[in-house]
Order: sequence, then C-alpha cells, then structure tokens
Amino acid sequence: MSDSTAEMGVRRFGRINWLGTWTLLRREVMRFMNVWSQTIMAPLINAGLLLLIFTIAIGPQRGEVMGVPFTVFIAPGIMTMTVIQNAFANTSSSITSAKVQGNIVDTLMPPLSAAEIAFGYVAGAVARGLLVAVVIGLGVWLFLGIVPVNLGWVLVFTLLGGAFMGALGLIAGIYAQKFDQLAAITNFLVTPLAFLSGTFYSIEALPGFMQALSHLNPMFYMIDGVRRGMIGVSDSSPWLGLVVCAIAAVGVNLLVWWWLRRGYRLKA
Repeated sequence: MSDSTAEMGVRRFGRINWLGTWTLLRREVMRFMNVWSQTIMAPLINAGLLLLIFTIAIGPQRGEVMGVPFTVFIAPGIMTMTVIQNAFANTSSSITSAKVQGNIVDTLMPPLSAAEIAFGYVAGAVARGLLVAVVIGLGVWLFLGIVPVNLGWVLVFTLLGGAFMGALGLIAGIYAQKFDQLAAITNFLVTPLAFLSGTFYSIEALPGFMQALSHLNPMFYMIDGVRRGMIGVSDSSPWLGLVVCAIAAVGVNLLVWWWLRRGYRLKA
C-alpha cells in the first residue's frame, strides 16, 4: 500500500462529516414531507378540533384563566403539545421502522459518528416540529387573532422541545424491538406526560403535591414557555423553564449519543 492510500478505518472526512450529516438530515425531512398530509396537515386538523371541542364544551362557562379567555389560554398549549408529539413521532417511527424492516444497516454503515447520527435524526424532528408550529401558529392567528408577544421565547422553547422530544423518540425507537412496544411507550408515557403538563389548565388549580409533580415534568416548562411567548402569561418563570428544558434536552441527547456509540439494541 502506498503512502497516499488511506488506511482502512481511518476517518477521511475531517472532524465532522458535514455531507453525511446533511444527507441524513435531508433524508429525515424528505421522509415526513413526502407524506405531508399526514405529518403536517393532520396535526393542524387535530389541534383545530381539540380547540373547537374545548371551546364549545367548556369555553363559555369557564371564564378567564390567568386573566385571559379560556380559548386563548389553551391555544398555545395545544400547539406545543402537538409540536412535541410530532417531534417524538418523527424519530421514534423512523428508527423503529428501520429496525423492523431490517434496513437499519443503511444508517449504521455510512462513515457517521454517533454524534452525527444523533444530530441528523434530532434535527429532522426539530424541523418537523417547527413546521407544525408555524402551520398551527398561522391558524391560531387567523381564527383567534393571537399574535406572539415575544417571538423569541416561542422559538426557543419550540426548539428545545423539539430537541428533547426528538431525542426521547430516538431512545424509544432504539429500545423498542417492534411497533407494539413503541405504541406502549407512546400511550403510557409520552401522551400522559403531554396531557398532564398544563396544556388545558393552570397548575395553580392543582393540589400541592400535584403541582410539585408537574414541576418535575420538562414538558410543563416547554408548554409554559411557549404560552409566555404567545400570550404573555405563564405559571413559572421562563428563565427557570429555559434552564430545565436545556438540561433535559442535553441529558437525553447525551444518552442517545451513548447508546448509538455502543450500538445498544441496534447491532446484533
């Protein structure tokens, strides 16, 4: 072998494989955009139906919540809940499908590090979450006239929520060996945490121990932070929420990186 020939196993893309990472991200974005009626329009319709049902059933009798009409109060919560659920679904369905169909090797074989694989998947989830947020936000503006009072908080908490739930979806997808197991994680963990995070109510109405439990749920801070940015009211300080969400996002992403590096439940 000549000196100019690269040795086997030597990384030839520098410290970061930009092209490979971008290709993985692009694949994930194209995957959900190819079925945009299910991944973009369906969440919009579901969010609209939830808002309509709660407005008709409870809105007129509920009165104001934290100084704003009930419909205005729940709109940011429904939007954020939809965003984080879609971010979770994007990565969890992608990795589980690859495992079940036996083509996970297409992701593991390319010269991508564990960090690059994690970033590609999570960035795809964040992209889907942002797109869903934009679509629902436009709908909320058109039908309710809600304009964000602080777009920065909305963007920050949407990004952190997408990064957290995208990584959580990867954890669920890596752990699950079939779709039944993934459905169990979604139904018994993700959905309850999303619904019990202040989406439809202020946690001030909860008993003391329930309030304490709610403050341990990162999804509460994501929803509360977006609500602060959308309508200017929240149950907690957005700065506290920023710290909690950042720590939670970094924590789950580090776990994803560690599992991918080890090949946990991915390599036979």
